[in-house]
Amino acid sequence: MSKVSMPGPPPAPPMPPRPANPGTAALRTPGADPAQLAKAAQDFEAMALGELLQPMFNTVDSAHGLFGGGDAEAAWQPMLVQEMAKQIAAHGGLGLAQPIYREMLRMQAAKSK
Repeated sequence: MSKVSMPGPPPAPPMPPRPANPGTAALRTPGADPAQLAKAAQDFEAMALGELLQPMFNTVDSAHGLFGGGDAEAAWQPMLVQEMAKQIAAHGGLGLAQPIYREMLRMQAAKSK
């Protein structure tokens, strides 16, 4: 079976690498580091993915699963969902981080004028 390739939007410019110790304080200062903006955009995408994934996990009947659910599973499940969302976002996700990053750069440029 052969695959048919569909034309898509042009590729966005690559986001810069993450800094060693990123923080959101850069978003409050003029002239924020592009790497910190990229990290914030990716974190936002991970948060949005987590919000999309959480209802899926809420519908699973874990009481009949291998470990039987319980209070411990209920406590750890949000962390599992959050980490899954971070991994999905780190590997391309839904493609939200790139346009958010570009918009943050545009807003930063407009603010500095």
